[in-house]
Amino acid sequence: MLIILLGTRNRTPQYLKYEFIKMKNLIFAAKFPLINNFLLNLSKYNRFKIHNLFLENTVYDNSCSVLDVGTTADTHESNNILLQNTRNNKNISCLSDQDLGILKKKFPHVKNFYLGDGKKTNFPENSFDIIFSSAVIEHVGTFKDQIDFIKECIRIGKHQVFITTPNRYYPIDFHTRIPFLHWLPKKIHRFILKIIGFKFYSLEKNLNLLDRKTIIKIMESLNIQNYTILNHKFLYATSNLILIIKL
Repeated sequence: MLIILLGTRNRTPQYLKYEFIKMKNLIFAAKFPLINNFLLNLSKYNRFKIHNLFLENTVYDNSCSVLDVGTTADTHESNNILLQNTRNNKNISCLSDQDLGILKKKFPHVKNFYLGDGKKTNFPENSFDIIFSSAVIEHVGTFKDQIDFIKECIRIGKHQVFITTPNRYYPIDFHTRIPFLHWLPKKIHRFILKIIGFKFYSLEKNLNLLDRKTIIKIMESLNIQNYTILNHKFLYATSNLILIIKL
């Protein structure tokens, strides 16, 4: 315990949360390597497919300024697909509540790494051509927090907002790797997660899965009409929802 305290005394709460999740993932990988590798490969496959949808459905080219909201510090090849595929663009920036210093050598083309909150940034209006966010909105908190997150993306974007999130009604929740449990009413789902040892994900501020109806409700609350929701499917079921807002 002393070693852990000495190693983390100067870390932010967000960093400690990330390290906790990383530790649990490592434990899972050690116990169930075949399942873990399957899920990582599935995640990588899905994210590459979604990146193609990003290219097909936005104004993106190598001259566009893009802000990746919620960049992860995880260096596994299944993460940060956007950064992997925009190496010829010198106008990519990242915003995260994690310390992204580890990514600077891996992605030297990234213009800026910002530390901050996606719900309330310090950027002026229309700062970036495209706002991109992959699998982040389900982690920002309550329904109101999710509204604030999208509202802020709209404020700082110039042309488009591109947001992806896992579909709540896909059979497997890739955060806990448990099938079907997340289909239960959210209060029951969180209660069960807590008693079976997933306390972190049992908290709404850490995991609040969305479905199509919820996204539409957010759009209605913000009075946004010029938007599209794409379904990305895997094994005949919608694994991810993609919200594209034209500004």
